[in-house]
Amino acid sequence: MSNGRVAAARHVAENYVDSYLGLPLGDAKAVKSVRLDGNTVHVEVELGFPPGEHGPELQAALERDIAQVPDTAPVRVDVGWRVEARAATGKVPQVAGIRNVIAVASGKGGVGKSTTATNLAVGLAMDGASVGLLDADIYGPSQPRMMGLVGQRPATRDGKKIEPLIAHGVRVMSIGFLIEEEQPMVWRGPMVTQALMQLLGDTLWGDLDYLIVDMPPGTGDIQLTLAQRVPVSGAVIVTTPQDIALADARKGLRMFEKVAVPVLGIVENMATHVCSNCGHEDPVFGQGGGVAMAEQYHVALLGQLPLDSRIRRDTDDGRPVVLTERGNPIGRAYADVARRTAARLSVSALVAAPVITVEES
Repeated sequence: MSNGRVAAARHVAENYVDSYLGLPLGDAKAVKSVRLDGNTVHVEVELGFPPGEHGPELQAALERDIAQVPDTAPVRVDVGWRVEARAATGKVPQVAGIRNVIAVASGKGGVGKSTTATNLAVGLAMDGASVGLLDADIYGPSQPRMMGLVGQRPATRDGKKIEPLIAHGVRVMSIGFLIEEEQPMVWRGPMVTQALMQLLGDTLWGDLDYLIVDMPPGTGDIQLTLAQRVPVSGAVIVTTPQDIALADARKGLRMFEKVAVPVLGIVENMATHVCSNCGHEDPVFGQGGGVAMAEQYHVALLGQLPLDSRIRRDTDDGRPVVLTERGNPIGRAYADVARRTAARLSVSALVAAPVITVEES
């Protein structure tokens, strides 16, 4: 009878489809153990990403579902998490202490890529992960302002390695900390690449679960070189629903395909605007473009983010909206994107697209 109770509980737990993973817990290898503790069925779940507020929700849902199976109550479910390193594709060596590098990219500027990167980093930190944020946009660094660090300078202990600045629980490095805010970077591509590699390699990041890289917009030589030289575990593509942005976003996605970097999913930014006066919802930049692109390339839609004046206001003030609007729909939307991104990375090796080869007959 006891074996039957354990088997029934395991069956329910392993077949439970987690909303962030997008697949059953068993397929994600997240059910660590199922056993009897006295008369109680004890289930241990270990996720590969920090669940934050989702942890207690998952625990309650599993306890409810397992308890409904005859003869399985009482039930206790413990939900934990541990972030493992997802090796970057190719021969690029991992950076010491950094388990995962996530690139946030876009085919063009002005689609909210940096805002998404900021809130992704802060959202993961709020959920308990150790997170770094590298501003790789050498020509137009925006993270000092978005993270509320304008005018601050990083310290160095030995004149060689740099201490990252810290804001909202995230370790941040940007070329913007080393120059005046209005100073233009009139550099050619090789100089930009060298500067970025120095920012990455000469910063004392410490032990990180995730390093979020705010990539420069576009798909030119600089972006391709960075994608090949930075050990990227996965990429997030940011776009708006309008056709011209989607066309460029497709180029960004294909760029990561060429360098064999897994695309974790697509973020559709400015998906809709809700009038602050009357509440009317209007898809000012079009509708469904990000959804269609995700379906076309068989990648996840990580989220649809709104166009809202509070995002602009808080971003300009150096206060990421995932923090200032925590508990409100806007803040929850960014938190969901952060968790879904980390969840997709945790199972990226399990859900990788098959490689198709064509042989001549």
